[in-house]
Amino acid sequence: MSTDRKMTGLFLPFVAGMSHVGGRFNNEDSFLILRLPDACILAVADGLGGHSAGEVASKNAVDVLEETFSEEYEAGIPAYMVRILLKKAYELAHSRIRENAVGERKGMGTTLVTAFIRGREAIIANTGDSRAHLVRNGRIIARTKDHSLVQELVDKGEITPEEARRHPMRNIVTRALGIRFGVDFYEWELKKGDILLLSSDGLHDYVDEGKIVKIVSHGKSAEEIVRKLIEEALPVTKDNVTVVVWRW
Repeated sequence: MSTDRKMTGLFLPFVAGMSHVGGRFNNEDSFLILRLPDACILAVADGLGGHSAGEVASKNAVDVLEETFSEEYEAGIPAYMVRILLKKAYELAHSRIRENAVGERKGMGTTLVTAFIRGREAIIANTGDSRAHLVRNGRIIARTKDHSLVQELVDKGEITPEEARRHPMRNIVTRALGIRFGVDFYEWELKKGDILLLSSDGLHDYVDEGKIVKIVSHGKSAEEIVRKLIEEALPVTKDNVTVVVWRW
């Protein structure tokens, strides 16, 4: 774990995570890397709200996720039960954040993207505009869809994905734990050489997708990929930036 007050990091074989304050004075992002008996949980949360409320909300989310899987997950349970457990964790996090949203913390919330990895299966849960990407052979073959105003505009054909990256309202989310509940699930089959990338929008809203894919594809380890993505984001991002990478 890094001791730099601007940055926290966790590096393990095949998986690494780092969060940096980036272009802000306070880091409202949180991340989780949790090893289970036969699986691994990765998560990134990007808090919303002033007076450090976002920091509280994102930490609530990853804490509840960790508690739920540490206490209730059993090795070998089928995928449908994993989805049930993920949804339960998201619902509990939503409730905890709302309970703590008093005084200056009123209205706080957080995104949360989670990847459950076990063998060749990856089960993804997503709320908000933090993202999970699956990179294979130098290209993105799957990614989560943002719960955001600009994503809705893209879906309607009113703006292009490139215009969405520069849109002045790109930070408006339509789903967030603690504010408006909603969670999408994805199931991806993994292959040897795949790389799973989770990030807050401090990375993917400011660094070109092609550059992200190039760094991810050429990295020799999960730690190297994480460090290079953070280094690429810091000169241009106006937000906190958090990256978690799992590399098979």
